[in-house]
Amino acid sequence: MKVLKEKVITDGVVLSDQILKVDSFLNHQIDPLLMKQIGEEFAERFKHGGVTKILTLESSGIAPSVMTGLCLDVPVVFARKRKSLTLQNKLLTASVYSFTKQEESKIAVSSEHLSASDVVLVIDDFLANGQAARGLIHIVEQAGAKLAGIGIVIEKSFQEGASPLREKGIKVESLVRIKSLKDGKIEFVKEANV
Repeated sequence: MKVLKEKVITDGVVLSDQILKVDSFLNHQIDPLLMKQIGEEFAERFKHGGVTKILTLESSGIAPSVMTGLCLDVPVVFARKRKSLTLQNKLLTASVYSFTKQEESKIAVSSEHLSASDVVLVIDDFLANGQAARGLIHIVEQAGAKLAGIGIVIEKSFQEGASPLREKGIKVESLVRIKSLKDGKIEFVKEANV
């Protein structure tokens, strides 16, 4: 996705050979026009998947998910990382380790919002080691729902998260794939659609 790639180049900050900071447009401050374009792109890539729900993780996955939900005309459910007085019964849960926060979180979704009749599109901001994606897939499986695929805004292809998912036959659509962050430089995977 050319516009996203350009935004990563102009506004992304390489903090290390493992970490790319994109908080000026994706996961702290939100660029609404870019999120609209991201939603349209995901909707186009998954339009034939029969998607009935979108599942994401709070909080960085919410903006691209809502825009995709708007384009596909389906509800968006987000897994919560924190306990809530309103989220206590009939929970679908998973444990997810965050590399950037260096902590494990228990994520939860009410079973009232996902069921065996749903076809679920998982969307997240980053795919690196695949912990969040696997946790969200586990929640989809607990619900007995069908997985339509995974939409990722930025994939760190130099980390191992995507390969096991693709090897299982899961449709993984990454809008931008980064090959390397070495020496403070962003190098992209060369693809026809990026």
